[in-house]
Amino acid sequence: MHPVLGWILAVAFVGLAWWQYGWQGVLFALTACVFWLLLQFNRALRVMRNAAGKPVGHVDSAVMLHSKLRPGLLLMRVVAIARSLGRKVSDDPERYEWTDASGASVIVVVRDGRCETWELRRDATAPSPPP
Repeated sequence: MHPVLGWILAVAFVGLAWWQYGWQGVLFALTACVFWLLLQFNRALRVMRNAAGKPVGHVDSAVMLHSKLRPGLLLMRVVAIARSLGRKVSDDPERYEWTDASGASVIVVVRDGRCETWELRRDATAPSPPP
């Protein structure tokens, strides 16, 4: 959800609560909004805690990460899928890289905090699997 839309919905919820129930409704609506924000904060902390246990830019399988990506995916969700923070490759556009033990890597291009494109690169010197 776009942050502006979220804030508009929150203000509309508080306004509707005021109109229907007065100050008690406003108190309930503000409590519900704070609870929602705490849930989002807790989710972000959980993703970062899980990512803190692994080296930056390392993923178990670059191919599996590549298969789970899709356009518009939030960077926080990509970090949750990879269970590791990506190694920043460039600033404009923002690019993050995850590499696995076989040398394969996934480079994700991020714009406005969302996955725009991604590319799987395999190490040319790695032995190919048997037929």
